[in-house]
Amino acid sequence: MSSKLQVRYLTEGEYGLWNNLVAASPEGSIYAMPEYLDVLCTEADAQFRILVAERSGEIVGGLPLFERRNWCGSYVMGRLLLYYCGFILKPHPSKYPSERTSRSLEVVGALEEALRRERYGRVELKSRHTFTDTRVLQERGWRVWPSYSYLVPLRDLDTCWSRIEQNLRRLINRCETQGVTFHDDDDFESFYRLHELTHQRKGAALYLPRENFRRYFQKLRRLDLARLFHARTADGRVMSSQMVLLGAHPVCHTISAAADPEFLKSGATAFLRWRSFQQISQLGYEANDLTDAQLNSVTHFKSQFGGDLVLNLILRLPDRPLFQAQAFVLRAGSFAKRRVRNMITALRRLPQLAPQPQQ
Repeated sequence: MSSKLQVRYLTEGEYGLWNNLVAASPEGSIYAMPEYLDVLCTEADAQFRILVAERSGEIVGGLPLFERRNWCGSYVMGRLLLYYCGFILKPHPSKYPSERTSRSLEVVGALEEALRRERYGRVELKSRHTFTDTRVLQERGWRVWPSYSYLVPLRDLDTCWSRIEQNLRRLINRCETQGVTFHDDDDFESFYRLHELTHQRKGAALYLPRENFRRYFQKLRRLDLARLFHARTADGRVMSSQMVLLGAHPVCHTISAAADPEFLKSGATAFLRWRSFQQISQLGYEANDLTDAQLNSVTHFKSQFGGDLVLNLILRLPDRPLFQAQAFVLRAGSFAKRRVRNMITALRRLPQLAPQPQQ
């Protein structure tokens, strides 16, 4: 008979053992690494803990908890720059699928029980697409819904190139002939300028205030956990930039990308994506997660790079009463704002709709 599971929080001195599991687990990612969480928490006013399940002293699964507070109390959920934060399981070596499934359900169940005892106001988790068995959570009242991303395999770059749509390949080749160059450097100012331009042009959220974002990148760069890539004109102007998160897991993540509006039709962004794939493949990564795939023009662009559409699961424990009340107030406020906007729009149209006097 197998020994009983024990659930506890890791100490800082045990983070190396956790990182070994993160690197080996199909559910692992840089977002689960204590080094990454520590940097993000420092710049985003949060804290983290690592909850693990052990059997005979060996970590067999765990859950990184990104904790924040508001007037309703403490809560656990992701945010911008924390795309995945969910269950991470140690692959079981048994050749029998039934035994592997039984062990993973046991680990998830034990972690869920410990998490529920913490009495957070809200718990929302998001695991990578490899975590698919949510039965024990749904049985205990959790809500589950889908989210999507594109995963580009990089083991064979020739195959990767062949899967890119022909028009993008044409744009990439044109950039090469026109003297556009690829740069792997720490030019944060150019990156953030384009990040702000995207915010202004599309209304997209800023990931962090400038100085917080600068410190976030610089700390990760010193830990070799992030890179900035740029496409530049022949005279050195930055046309497009992107930030890629690395880590010990074989999948890396493109967390942010932005382009100068002047060069949107130049193909520079397609050129940058492709050259970034080449660079991170040389660094030893097997795939690149393009981060998020909502139905919009950016996602269509991502889809043209031949990646696999993957389904990730978002998991939420029912909110506690104060958080339910907060959610109700926010929904009511949003509804009221929409009604007021609609009324203002209707009033502005009244003069146009009124019958014109006869001449």
